[in-house]
Amino acid sequence: MKTLKTSDLSPLELQNYLHYAIAPRPICLASTVDAEGNVNLSPFSFFNLFSTNPPICVFSPARRVRDNTTKHTLENIKLVPECVINIVNYDIVQQVSLSSVEYPAGVDEFVKSGLTVLPSELVKPPRVAESPVQFECVVTEVISLGDGPGAGNLVLAEIKLIHINEDVLDDTGKIDQEKIDLVARLGGDWYCRVTADNLFKVAKPVRTIGIGVDAIPYAIRNSKVLTGNNLGQLGNVEFLPTDEEVEAFAQSDEIKELFDATIGDSQTREVQLHLRAKHLLDSGLVEEAWKVLLM
Repeated sequence: MKTLKTSDLSPLELQNYLHYAIAPRPICLASTVDAEGNVNLSPFSFFNLFSTNPPICVFSPARRVRDNTTKHTLENIKLVPECVINIVNYDIVQQVSLSSVEYPAGVDEFVKSGLTVLPSELVKPPRVAESPVQFECVVTEVISLGDGPGAGNLVLAEIKLIHINEDVLDDTGKIDQEKIDLVARLGGDWYCRVTADNLFKVAKPVRTIGIGVDAIPYAIRNSKVLTGNNLGQLGNVEFLPTDEEVEAFAQSDEIKELFDATIGDSQTREVQLHLRAKHLLDSGLVEEAWKVLLM
């Protein structure tokens, strides 16, 4: 394994490693205004949600690595501590990228990017009409992390109003993860897109206490077929199937056929059972996988 001491790397080298490794990063398209009301629009991938109560987003207009200068967004927020955080999806990603061009102060990135100004209700900076979700925020604090090239400035933005395009909502009025079509930043010029075909669910162990990987029988835990992810799924159950449930599952034609085909060959039988269990786990059928593994 390659080991790097951060103090031995230049800011540019460090930035490259960090941007590629810590990804994907959601994108904040922040709109701000200066004291004269001139609008600035700029994207930041040093961004995330950090609190629900109070609702706080944090993004970081870092000092430029190239020449250690600060960005107009940061300068504006110090003068007018308000912003709109516009969420970025695939439909606007190219225009968002264009808005990141380092235009001179006073140039309106809304005009340059072709995005549409939408007046806010509580704060001075406008919203981006094309953004699927827009947060009107009051900036509560700006925390400087340093004064050298690449140093971050954490902007703590308290969300006061949320605007959501109804096209991304489901029948219950909640945001549909498939419809919103989010994008995220990776390293270099790379982005990724969150589409239906690459979405998956992981059962969240909130209301139950999983047995843990350490409680999985040795032969299963050391399987040559099951992956670490598979073991994590198996360890997330609260209870194992009963002997009666396992026996009932063993009466299926598929399992009977597997047993008949491996009579006298316990090693092959175990591999085939583990392959069958892996298929079930990859399909999210954890309880059924446990029944196969306990046969």
